[in-house]
Amino acid sequence: MEQDDPITAIKLRLQFADDAVFGPGKAELLEHIRDEGSIAAAGRLMGMSYKRAWSLVEEMNRSFTQPLVLSARGGASGGKAQVTPAGQEVLNAFRALEAILQQDGAAALTRIRALLPKHPTGD
Repeated sequence: MEQDDPITAIKLRLQFADDAVFGPGKAELLEHIRDEGSIAAAGRLMGMSYKRAWSLVEEMNRSFTQPLVLSARGGASGGKAQVTPAGQEVLNAFRALEAILQQDGAAALTRIRALLPKHPTGD
């Protein structure tokens, strides 16, 4: 893979038969919730509204047999959220799949990239 080509990337998006989808955005949201302990703070870090972040959490929780995120309403200090063991397992497995694709998919990606038109460097 060309090191100086910022356009070339592999992004994993899992789509299951029941229309459940898990991709890099939801993985990043889970990481931020885990690190920040807050859905609102995680959303802010990603430039999304609390409503959007909460909607994605609800979607993830509905899609899996166990919730990926638990939350508690907060008072003056705000609510708390935590990634569950199931959420951490989904996140770990997703990141492991990404690593496999990055490592083992590099040669195939290079072959595909070679068949695309060359883009000007943009002077």
